[in-house]
Amino acid sequence: MSVRNALLALVAQQPAGVYRLKQMFEEQTCGAWPLNIGQVYQTMQRLERDGQVVSHAETNAGRDSEVFELTDAGRDVLTAWWSTPVPREHPERDELVMKLAVAAADPTVDVEAMIQTQRRSTLGSLRDVTRLKASADEGELAWKLILERHIFDLEAELNWLDHIESGAVSEAARRAAFAAAKGRLMNWAQAEAGISERAGVR
Repeated sequence: MSVRNALLALVAQQPAGVYRLKQMFEEQTCGAWPLNIGQVYQTMQRLERDGQVVSHAETNAGRDSEVFELTDAGRDVLTAWWSTPVPREHPERDELVMKLAVAAADPTVDVEAMIQTQRRSTLGSLRDVTRLKASADEGELAWKLILERHIFDLEAELNWLDHIESGAVSEAARRAAFAAAKGRLMNWAQAEAGISERAGVR
């Protein structure tokens, strides 16, 4: 998550100092991404350095001695953030994908059992998250969004496991059969070599 852009969005809602921004951030995200005051302070200093906010002294802002306001440059950055999709980085580095790919190439691994084990685990997680969502308060919007996203991710994983099960199991079975046939061929070749060697000795 871009904390930098999120803080810009909060300043766009209302001018505020670092303590108020921290409070607003945690209120609007239901504490899902805790921030320490030092992180907020350093981020706001960078935003001011880059011309995206300006600060001025404030005597009626509680614990805050200065308040930040959005500049035109900051508004441009924020507008670009709203309209830019969030990239999904390194999807190929999924451990489950790597695990199944390697397992399917190893005739000694029971791929079907592995998929069933993963499915049971994912179903258990889905039940747990669904219960959490059912018990969430109506006002906890950010928390409900997080849980709903997790539910969709878990459901997608279950669909993917169903989709790849037959193919992965078939591939593993094919490789196992090939390995078994190769083993029988090697045993036959060794036996033939032994017979030829004995015949030569005689």
